[in-house]
Amino acid sequence: MSQPHPTHATREPSRVALVTCDLFPGLWDDDFPLRDELRARNLQVEAVSWDDPGADWDAYALAILRSPWDYVPRRADFLAWARSVPRLLNPADILLWNTDKVYLRDLEAAGVPISPTTYVSPGETWTPPIDGEWVVKPTISAGSQDTGRYSLPSQASLAAAHVDRLTAAGRTAMIQPYLKAVDTDGETALLFFPDATGRLTFSQAARKGPMLTGPDEGWIDPGSEQITARTPSPSELTTAAQALAAIPESSTPLLYARVDLIPGPDGTPVLLELELTEPSLFFRTSPSSAARLAGAIQNRL
Repeated sequence: MSQPHPTHATREPSRVALVTCDLFPGLWDDDFPLRDELRARNLQVEAVSWDDPGADWDAYALAILRSPWDYVPRRADFLAWARSVPRLLNPADILLWNTDKVYLRDLEAAGVPISPTTYVSPGETWTPPIDGEWVVKPTISAGSQDTGRYSLPSQASLAAAHVDRLTAAGRTAMIQPYLKAVDTDGETALLFFPDATGRLTFSQAARKGPMLTGPDEGWIDPGSEQITARTPSPSELTTAAQALAAIPESSTPLLYARVDLIPGPDGTPVLLELELTEPSLFFRTSPSSAARLAGAIQNRL
């Protein structure tokens, strides 16, 4: 259970909420370096579940989204909550756009190379391709929930059943080819934090190892992913810059962005996801990264 919070407390300029959920009431351990760095700067830092009825969000100088990963089945409630929270980062208008992966259509229209994607909405049917390996997942998810990898034709019925299960629940499914480079090169996650002027600037990158081994089993442990430091290539930095440039204008400057890329069949980096809501930020891949983000948070205060 989340700790109690005062009701209608006076806002203190050094008080910061790191927003989580009841699954990780003390924060996901990926965020411990940020918590500790903020406290070392004499800020009052509290882990608060986004749906804690006792939380007085007006009392915080900033509320920073970190691990509210149980919002997926309650996205409407989550977005309503986000609109009600003053000084939320990243802001609610960006969350509305970014929590449904149909945003990839906007990025593709802006010229960002993405993994080819088919969308299947509730009421629509999907016929599996003849062969190949494919990934099926919902457009609204976090932590690879409800995501599966299928080898066709042998697992065509399982893939179709996965799509049907999602659409029957009123969710939109998305189907993408499984890019073989994930098994060799892995994904590259590029992290961007604000510089002294507030402009999102490259901070560090990480290699994310493969997670999907077969059909959907309902849940994937985010801690099972192998994360190591990586130096991005010039072409990866270029694709990331294209993705950032295509983000819709926001009422509030962004505090962080994570751009997940993988080599396509011809080696060109393609975008898998643009994470602006609750991404792991992989502070342990770069010893100075928590200090960089903490400094940006101080600047916002």
